Parts: sequence; structure tokens; C-alpha cells
Amino acid sequence: MLVDVTTYHLEITDPAALRPKPNPIEGLVIQQVGRPSPEFNRFLYTAVGGDWYWVDRLSWNHRRWQEWVDRLELQTWVAYVYGSPAGYFELDGQSGGSVEITSFGLLPQYIGQGLGGHFLTVALQTGWQTGASRVWLHTCSLDHPTALSNYRARGMQVFREVTGTEDLPDITPGPWPGARGG
Repeated sequence: MLVDVTTYHLEITDPAALRPKPNPIEGLVIQQVGRPSPEFNRFLYTAVGGDWYWVDRLSWNHRRWQEWVDRLELQTWVAYVYGSPAGYFELDGQSGGSVEITSFGLLPQYIGQGLGGHFLTVALQTGWQTGASRVWLHTCSLDHPTALSNYRARGMQVFREVTGTEDLPDITPGPWPGARGG
């Protein structure tokens, strides 16, 4: 199906502009993945993005995933609630002092519990800790309905907005092939 999709590019260039949100969940631990693996990063990508048309990396083979996770510029961080993965973000260091949050989100069972604002706070703070002068990301109108408002609530500003038409499957891919009735 053809769908108009608006992509929003947001940034924060001053750590003082961050409006943090406290942790609302008991048992939350956020830690960096010391040895990222293609299997784990792909799991996180599909588990978090499957309901939101995250399809860009679905065609990647194992070698492409390995190349992605092996880059020194990439950090993978996972939120765990009592040991179960609840969400993740990836930070990609770029030239010129920028850090891009290339992936950010929660697994479905953790959405709506107030965790997203705190988790984004941690992602932005972690980006700053790399020495970045700018932390940025992009989201789109296909993402969770509160994603854009969460980014703005933490102090991020839209610096670019682009609308285009995309050809998408009738239903989201879900967390694994066939999960959404395919």
C-alpha cells in the first residue's frame, strides 16, 4: 500500500537543554552490550521495531549485521527489567562531534509504563558522555504515536522534516516472519 510518511530529524546541541525524566520502573537496569552480536542486535531491532515498519535492516544477511555491530563507532545499550530485555538504543559516533541514536525503542510489553522518557534521557546523556557536541535521531509518522512528543519533551528540536510516499506491506512485519498473520 502507498502511504505518505513524514520523517522528522531531531537534535539536541546543549546538555543543559535536556529535560530529564526520572525512572518510573522498579528493577530497571540499563547497560551497554560489551560484545554486540548480529543475532542479538537483530533480535532487538525486530522485537522493538516490528510493529512500526522498521524494515530497512530486515534484508541484511549475517555478514552485514556483523559489519554493523563490529564498528568501533557503534554502541548498543539495553534496558532490562528484572533481567528481561525491555528496550534498546544504538549510538553511532559520527565525524564532526555528532552522535546519532540509530535505533531507540521499547518492546511492546513495556510501552505505556512511563519508561520511554527515562530511557531516552539515558540515551541522550550517554550520547553526551562520548564527548559529542550534538546528539540526533530521526523518527517518522509510522513510529509509536508518542515517539515524537517524547523526543520533544526531552528537549530535542526538529531541524528537518521530509514527507514522501512509501510502498509498505498492508500490515507491519511484527517481531518475526509471519507474526502478523502472513
